[in-house]
Amino acid sequence: MSEAVAGEIRRRLAVALTPQTLEVVDEGHLHAGHAHAGKGHYRVRIVSAAFAGVPPLRRHRMVYAALDDLLEQGIHALSIEAHPPV
Repeated sequence: MSEAVAGEIRRRLAVALTPQTLEVVDEGHLHAGHAHAGKGHYRVRIVSAAFAGVPPLRRHRMVYAALDDLLEQGIHALSIEAHPPV
């Protein structure tokens, strides 16, 4: 399930934000022993021109908007690094 969710995260962010760089890492294994261990812990690093001139909080909101219902279904925790191109 987690690879399917990671793939869907990649797909949605690629469509919504046309990133130059996109990395999605399943970090569920790092949460062994915690509540919801192994269930939907992801780290996203994304670089997109869509973030140019956009404050960090709004960048995160753009990522959340692209993922929409996944945040309720397959994602328990999401770490985001969102940057414009340098």
